[in-house]
Amino acid sequence: MSTSGNATTTDGLVIEIDRELCYGFADCVSSAPGVFELDDDEKAVVIDPNGAARDDLLDAAGNCPVTAITITDSATGTTVFP
Repeated sequence: MSTSGNATTTDGLVIEIDRELCYGFADCVSSAPGVFELDDDEKAVVIDPNGAARDDLLDAAGNCPVTAITITDSATGTTVFP
């Protein structure tokens, strides 16, 4: 289990969580509980980057009310979300 804000999926997507922006609303956890959880500081962390399908992962990032989650394609460096 990872306890970091950043992780890479097997599809080559890099999930980054800006812990300064994260307020722990847990919308990402509700949307993709297999990927995200809140740590002891009530901040989102990635527990399994492959814990949800790509579309569900993008939905979870989109549900963050403060846009603390960025998803990037590791091969191209292109931002996938936001």
